[in-house]
Amino acid sequence: MTTPPPVSRASGRWSSRRPSWAGRNYVLLAAAAVVTQLGSHGATIAAAFAVIETGGGAAEVGLVTAARTLPLVLFLLIGGAVADRIPRHHVMVAANALNCVSQAVFAVLVLSGEPRLWQMMVLTSLGGTGQAFFSPAAEGMLLSSVSGDQVSRAFALFRMAMHGAAIGGAALGGGMIAAFGAGWVLAVDAAAFAVAGLLRAFLDVSHIAPRARGGGLLADLREGWHEVIGRPWLWSIIAQFTVVVAVIGAAQGVYGPMVARDELGGSRPWGIALAAFGVGTLLGAVLMTRWRPRRLLLAGTLCVFSYAVLPAALAVPLPIEALVVAMLLNGVAIEVFGVTWMTALHQEIPEEKLSRVSSYDWFGSVAMLPVATALAGPAESIFGRGPALWGCAVLVVVATALVLLVPEVRNLTDRRTRKDPAAGASGVSDTTGAPGVTEAPGVTGAASADAEGTVRRPG
Repeated sequence: MTTPPPVSRASGRWSSRRPSWAGRNYVLLAAAAVVTQLGSHGATIAAAFAVIETGGGAAEVGLVTAARTLPLVLFLLIGGAVADRIPRHHVMVAANALNCVSQAVFAVLVLSGEPRLWQMMVLTSLGGTGQAFFSPAAEGMLLSSVSGDQVSRAFALFRMAMHGAAIGGAALGGGMIAAFGAGWVLAVDAAAFAVAGLLRAFLDVSHIAPRARGGGLLADLREGWHEVIGRPWLWSIIAQFTVVVAVIGAAQGVYGPMVARDELGGSRPWGIALAAFGVGTLLGAVLMTRWRPRRLLLAGTLCVFSYAVLPAALAVPLPIEALVVAMLLNGVAIEVFGVTWMTALHQEIPEEKLSRVSSYDWFGSVAMLPVATALAGPAESIFGRGPALWGCAVLVVVATALVLLVPEVRNLTDRRTRKDPAAGASGVSDTTGAPGVTEAPGVTGAASADAEGTVRRPG
């Protein structure tokens, strides 16, 4: 652990009011994440409705969503290895620049006329490529930037700021689509990426030791794989979320907008429902600033059963008022998992391998997502929308029940104590930095990260 630099006079009275772990990096990363969340949560809704407004249905929405997630599957592992080799903030800035350009072109096409399906697929695939490199770098930055007894609180407070922005972004996005159209929401998202990239360019990573080049990219990937496969709690939860993220991605990204159009009244109520989920995650983050469960993964995994709420609610479908309540409670439960998962990774994984482990984590989360979203339309045609959504709910329950059979998931404990603040930490941290992401729902969407709109688990 490095020693934090002394507080300069230039930092003044403002620095003295911050917690010791809320250094310069924390402020920059938090500000960038908030800006991105404001843009991306509205843009996720806007992309789906841009397809719908051109006459597309569930199949077309699924293809555009799959076009975004396919590059994640292809490039995530490479992105993780790259982020453990070069300064992580350089990777983050380059990814933000790519996302900015792709969203700006998407916005121009929507505002200037009727975009073609292939054009929307190409542009969303560029956005997915940017996220494939951004996510492991951002999560590695996040996990390596805090240490000591307040790790969980730091993660929870950071996520609280993100979720507050997500609430505003989802509600604002739904309202802007109704008032001005999807194109302007996409333009706002492009501007948000530009601002976030500029903020991240000023991050200080001098406290992180330079990485040895090692034996090459493939050797780095093998080393990350052995780190994952040697920890049953890690690979089992990654496998669990391979299923969970895929089915919730289809429910939220494909069926959700269609149910909103046919049953709920359009984009505005769907935006309100997603905002309610955001409120729930905000409340969950508040809870996790005060609650520190001893069995980290047991407490978190039990909360993953709540992921079944979304597809079940859409299958009924519940009226908007009940859907809002269900999404609120779901958000609280999912945030418990998000913080406990991040704390477990911070405690167990060496700092120099964080981005590679994160890339395998992300890879598991999105591996089946392109397939699930692309097949959502055909599944609706064959089985009907209701049965397809009930099937999503059942798969969530089964996958989560199976992972609880793994002893390490039930028994992994929080080893930190107030007498030894650094106990169990990865060993390469600094109080000058602080949490820096997460995507996802995300599932994601329903869950996490400096979310560029992709559904994944909340970590």
